Amino acid sequence: MITVYTVPQCSSCEAIKTYLHQRGLAFTEKNVREDPAALQEMQEKTGLRIAPVTVVGERVLYGTFEDQLPELRTLLEGDRG
Repeated sequence: MITVYTVPQCSSCEAIKTYLHQRGLAFTEKNVREDPAALQEMQEKTGLRIAPVTVVGERVLYGTFEDQLPELRTLLEGDRG
């Protein structure tokens, strides 16, 4: 299960969603700016207050798309690149 916590006009948020779409991976997007419950959920699960945050199973990734990409590749593609 993949959840992406996002905010509007966030280039890294868009890049993460594009990356997942291009690989045919299903995910749930939760906009933390427009949904206070999603923000609270993200904070409770991760302890973080800024997006993007990507949760893959129990793993929490945060930071820019470039920061998250190496671990996304490892988790989702078996490090195939």
